[in-house]
Amino acid sequence: MDKKIKRIAVLTSGGDAPGMNAAVRAVVRTAHANGMECIGIRRGWQGLITSDFTTLQRESVGHILNRGGTILYTARSEDFMSEKGRLKAVATCKMLGIDAVVAIGGDGTFRGALELSRLGVPVVGIPATIDNDVGCTNYTIGFDTACNTAIECIDRLRDTMQSHERCSVVEVMGRNAGFLALYVGIAVGATAVLVPEHETDFQKDVIERIQESRLAGNTHFMIVVAEGAGSAVEFGKKIEEAIGISPRVTVLGHIQRGGSPNARDRETATRMGYYAVQALAEGRSNCIIGTQEGGIVEIPIEEALQMKKHLQMDRYKIMETMQLGSAMR
Repeated sequence: MDKKIKRIAVLTSGGDAPGMNAAVRAVVRTAHANGMECIGIRRGWQGLITSDFTTLQRESVGHILNRGGTILYTARSEDFMSEKGRLKAVATCKMLGIDAVVAIGGDGTFRGALELSRLGVPVVGIPATIDNDVGCTNYTIGFDTACNTAIECIDRLRDTMQSHERCSVVEVMGRNAGFLALYVGIAVGATAVLVPEHETDFQKDVIERIQESRLAGNTHFMIVVAEGAGSAVEFGKKIEEAIGISPRVTVLGHIQRGGSPNARDRETATRMGYYAVQALAEGRSNCIIGTQEGGIVEIPIEEALQMKKHLQMDRYKIMETMQLGSAMR
């Protein structure tokens, strides 16, 4: 990238995640520290098409570090999926004098960023999704906060389940990935965890685990289901049909996306935002900022989108070992 970057844009796209505001703050303040102007694009790629923007000064991002959601709003854009829409986005960049774009989001956001880069606009991506399913990075902004939110909710549910000697089936988010469900399941001592990466043997993975737990003296049971593994409602019905207990089903849904980001997400988002702008300042672009082995790395965007992340099945084995013949705790 030969052209000196004078003005950058930052946007958030896809599902919101705790820590997005911390990343925006870091991008804005690092940009100004490097003598760059910064423009916030509202409503993701759609906002770049419609020229929905706001000028961001250092003070514009004061007191947002602790806020959940995203001050720039987020939206999915069907228009951006077409060449016509992307050309409109490029036209907006030219009109506003935008030299590069920092895009905060997940795989869908980065696929949009790749298409924009192919039209000549330098981009840098920052991974932020509670699903933690971006292949090129060990960690995505928002995952830890979402896990803690789910754990707090399940701990509260468990108090009620224990009081009434009941079974609870809890569905957590994660799309087609089981990272959130497995992490949470281990942390709450779930009776069983169902994830899309592990083919479910309902009799073995659910019914027999409930029976083992009951024989060990337990009278309450917690089943955690990743949304990609199936419907918690349907699993609840199957449990009742199999062993005659009537589970209480809870779908945590979007509550997991909200709330103030915790320390890990604030710190990680700040580092990623800083390094994203530093890459642009030093003449590098068309990459995704990720974490590997605790450090920050830059991965070329085309290579990054081809990388896959696999569920750590050793954790699944750990979860199974913790529950064999023991009461939930």
